[in-house]
Amino acid sequence: MSDGMRVDLSALDEVIRKLWALLDDMDKAGTTSKYDTEIPMDAFGQSCYFTEARDLHGAQGDMKTKIEGIIKQLHELIDDFSTKTSKVRDKYNDKEHEIKRSVGGDSGGSKKNQLA
Repeated sequence: MSDGMRVDLSALDEVIRKLWALLDDMDKAGTTSKYDTEIPMDAFGQSCYFTEARDLHGAQGDMKTKIEGIIKQLHELIDDFSTKTSKVRDKYNDKEHEIKRSVGGDSGGSKKNQLA
């Protein structure tokens, strides 16, 4: 017997699509943070005359590493949520089909008044 709850599978599908798009964006951000944010030491001048140049370069490297880690953790979190959402959607879908089969919803209708 139904308790009146209904799950909108198309809404779950939309959430999954948006999560996949977000994962794609996170992949791009991860690539950018890894390969396109390095400041070479010679950006501070060929001979790096000022004392803070090495400290600044080191701090930039540390921050780059932290950003890469944050993006990786976000990617893992979104991937986990996406996977779990897909599993929930599949379970609701399976249950819906099971209920339809149990009440004859997938049988193609009654055979009584059909012509042979």
